[in-house]
Amino acid sequence: MPNRSTPTDDYREIEQGLAELEKELPALRSRFEQVRQAEIRKQILQQRRQTLEQSPQTAELKAELGHLVQELERLEITLESRLFSWKSLREPFWQIVRFGGLGVVLGWCLKSCAG
Repeated sequence: MPNRSTPTDDYREIEQGLAELEKELPALRSRFEQVRQAEIRKQILQQRRQTLEQSPQTAELKAELGHLVQELERLEITLESRLFSWKSLREPFWQIVRFGGLGVVLGWCLKSCAG
């Protein structure tokens, strides 16, 4: 006889999922705001860099340009991780492992039956 969950168990599972989402939402909002601010800063720095590259080069402007390039590189690193985390890949990863493993087992069975 299959194991059936009761509506109460289903509700408990949904409540736990909602509670987890509510806990993670502030962190997600914070990270989103950080990415948004970094994008704005990146655009400002890129405009400033273009202005500096078009003006006559002095030692002071070259130094400022160097600082701008360094800050743009730091922003790129910040933005590369955008809203990515291991938690977002945990379930798809295990789905791939489970179904990939199942595919390998089925392949071996088919090979042994056919060969």
